[in-house]
Amino acid sequence: MTVILGLTAIVLWSLTAHRMARWHIGAPMVMVVAGVLLGFVVGDEFALALNTSTAEFVAEIILAVLLFVDATEVRGGRLWGNHPGTAARLLLVALPLSLALAALLGSALLPDVPWPVLLVLGCVVVPIDFAPAEQVVRHRGLSARVRNVLNIEGGYNDGIVTPIFLFAMILAGDLYQERTPLEALATVIPFAIKAIVVGFLVGAVLGWLMDVCATAGWMTEQSRRILVLVVPLLTFFTTVAVGGNGFVASFVSGIAFRFAHRVFIARKARQRGTAEALARSRHDFHLLEDVSAQLGMTMWLVVGMCAVLIMSWGFSWQALLFALAALTLVRAVPVLLVLIGTRFTGRERLLVAALGPRGTTSIVFGLLAFNGLPDGPAADTILVVTVMCVLSSVVLHGLGFPLLARWSARGAAPAPDAR
Repeated sequence: MTVILGLTAIVLWSLTAHRMARWHIGAPMVMVVAGVLLGFVVGDEFALALNTSTAEFVAEIILAVLLFVDATEVRGGRLWGNHPGTAARLLLVALPLSLALAALLGSALLPDVPWPVLLVLGCVVVPIDFAPAEQVVRHRGLSARVRNVLNIEGGYNDGIVTPIFLFAMILAGDLYQERTPLEALATVIPFAIKAIVVGFLVGAVLGWLMDVCATAGWMTEQSRRILVLVVPLLTFFTTVAVGGNGFVASFVSGIAFRFAHRVFIARKARQRGTAEALARSRHDFHLLEDVSAQLGMTMWLVVGMCAVLIMSWGFSWQALLFALAALTLVRAVPVLLVLIGTRFTGRERLLVAALGPRGTTSIVFGLLAFNGLPDGPAADTILVVTVMCVLSSVVLHGLGFPLLARWSARGAAPAPDAR
């Protein structure tokens, strides 16, 4: 029954997607509503299925695919996009400040939660993801540089947070074994090194082979799409097999594959023209994008079911306040600080600070933490805050974005490029 109702919700959205988009109703909102209805149908059975090794394994695969997709979807030729200075400020300064601020705020609102769990919580609520507001990075009402830096941040921030999340999980999962931060770091570093090496090799080699074989006429359009879909899965399982971290490897593989694939685009551009080459290259990622969208919709269905679950548990006002603060102050304060000294206008700075939706990345991090932590209040708090944060983001960013876009469109004439 659960599968039937879930698939029915996807069918209904597919049949009406264009109409719903005009009403600013995206797939996440539809799937959340379906999940809530399902939650009342399945009842306590869902709680038992959620905290299993199978659910954890599925979440791991989804995260690996999403990390790869985020890395390959980043637009712009350079690693940091068209405005590398601003992107670096957001990712290397504002992001760590947001994590610290989230942990600090959590210690005040959730004093019974140990600090390693607060760090895990920060990793769950801080990364932005545009699933609840997909129109943000494409909306022409925003200036090109705002869209560019948001796209770069959304593509890279989850990959940067992932090693911190793994480090925090090792500490939080061993609260009763008194593992020190240095011991946890000593565990993470070898995994990360192997992940970087394997991820780079798999992504770069497969991207190069795709270029060579496609140029020689050995591949079909379908086989190229299938290869792109397989790359993150092969990267993940190969890295795990050699004792590395599959998440970090998938992200690195996405970056390496994207740059290797650009060589293929450049070669085709010389042969057929830039426009035709770009059009053909986008087709290579369509299957991967469709599969990742399907996985994301499944996660939003799970969020709706989790919402029913936490309502049956009950939750504190402190948890709700923390989730709302994570969407606003925890992001806005560091972002506004690091944008001081750039050539972004005041309006653009406010937009970058405000447009930080939370989505599939937060959901998967939250589910992995819920499964990975010992049963008890800490794990339950992670799930409660995760659900509250992403559902609030659907409302604030999904429904509120049109208002922000209209406000942005009333802005002054475009300012000069930012650093």
